Amino acid sequence: MLEREYTAADEFVVRLDRFIRILLDNPDQSQRPYPADGVAGTPLTCAERYHSAALMRVNHAGEVSAQALYKAQALTARDIEVRKTMRRSAFEETDHLSWCKTRLAELGGHTSYLCPFWFTGSFAIGVAAGMIGDKWNLGFVVETEHLVIRHLKNHLQQITGQDLRSRAILAQMQEDEAHHATLALHAGAAGLPEPVRQIMRLTSRIMTTTAYWI
Repeated sequence: MLEREYTAADEFVVRLDRFIRILLDNPDQSQRPYPADGVAGTPLTCAERYHSAALMRVNHAGEVSAQALYKAQALTARDIEVRKTMRRSAFEETDHLSWCKTRLAELGGHTSYLCPFWFTGSFAIGVAAGMIGDKWNLGFVVETEHLVIRHLKNHLQQITGQDLRSRAILAQMQEDEAHHATLALHAGAAGLPEPVRQIMRLTSRIMTTTAYWI
């Protein structure tokens, strides 16, 4: 089946809808099975539950940012195939957003109160990356995904082995993020200069530290 090509008006309406959903903390429903389905829920201590919820809030905030980045980069991509790659990845990131929110609710936690800020800031960064050119746009995706993968790996090490449901979600997300990075590399991503990568790492650290608490 041919993929629909969106007009500028279509793109604007779709992104406005996404932005409103983020503001209302009402993401699209997951299109794939919830990774924690069928995984036994093991009782957690209060401390373990709090830490798992805080880490899942960080991951949810990261997925809010990923949604904005991919949408903005798809909007500004010049090549049709690059645009399609961005949209496919954004589609999977929607699943991640839904999974994180569901698990947060199970743990009795809340999403970051700064989600609108994460979304708008990331959208602006995505537009800027896309306007520079497709190869740099894709390079930005690769570096972003590598940062996310490192965070997920770190979270899997931090979360108690008793929290099998959260671990199942994070493991699937880690697999998906690696796939997104590979897609971007195959599409012609350019390596980013080290100063840019350092700024991205610093920005990521600020976001993850803040989202843990707020």
